[in-house]
Amino acid sequence: MKSHPKSVKIGLIQDQCSATPAENLAKAVFHIRAAAAQGAQIICLQELFTSLYFCQVEDHKYFALAEEIPGPSTQALCPLAKELGVVLVASLFERRAAGLYHNTAVVIDADGTLLGKYRKMHIPDDPLFYEKFYFTPGDLGFRAWDTRFGRIGVCVCWDQWYPEAARLTALHGAQILFYPTAIGWHPSEKAQYGERQHSAWETVQRGHAIANGCYVATPNRVGHEAPDGGDGIQFWGQSFIADPSGQILQRASVDKEEILIAELDLDALDTQRTHWPFLRDRRIDAYEGITKRYLGDSHV
Repeated sequence: MKSHPKSVKIGLIQDQCSATPAENLAKAVFHIRAAAAQGAQIICLQELFTSLYFCQVEDHKYFALAEEIPGPSTQALCPLAKELGVVLVASLFERRAAGLYHNTAVVIDADGTLLGKYRKMHIPDDPLFYEKFYFTPGDLGFRAWDTRFGRIGVCVCWDQWYPEAARLTALHGAQILFYPTAIGWHPSEKAQYGERQHSAWETVQRGHAIANGCYVATPNRVGHEAPDGGDGIQFWGQSFIADPSGQILQRASVDKEEILIAELDLDALDTQRTHWPFLRDRRIDAYEGITKRYLGDSHV
């Protein structure tokens, strides 16, 4: 591993998107510059930041939004990262080949190098979240990258519900787990389920920070989107940064575009992990069942 600074300042971009990709990219660039001006050294954008969240419907026309990687977005972001001297994490709709598409996050180092990409592993298929229509499950595994300012791991949205994803990324040495996200309420359900849905989402990720002794940083989009009519989704914003004990360092609002900035003490990770030695005490000899779909129907 590279030697890293003792602390790093990160920035999360919480934006509202339009139907025009060029506008969304320009807004993201503007906010990246603003975050860098506030001292952010690693900056993460929300899931699929160049478009509306089109997965609310199954429509072949939206495949036209996909791009190759490297491609137009990385051609804009790599020089920007180099100019500003910042690390960027950006979530894109990847066209890998004809008929083969992924929900992919790229990691760009502070010298403008495209370090690598993570393809979303867990693909949901829920009302208004019809991602299986568009995205092939990732095949690159869980990863971490040494950047100029720290070793980071990236998962994407639905991945955030799976402790296995967080654990495996942390086992690759990630000091910070980034989760670019697009999640919100069905407006008709918000009154009954809204509070508990948001609480569950934030709580499970704070648990990942605690269980793995690392920081968790989650940028979410904001605003109401109904790209093809209907009730649409009210994205709940509330992007947040949690420390290794699960405490919220910064949280954004429900309804405004914001830039979250927090300084993270990377030296504190060793202290956390030696006082709460979950990695030391793991019974790796007893976990073979984790690779099975279900154990309740096993015969003794």
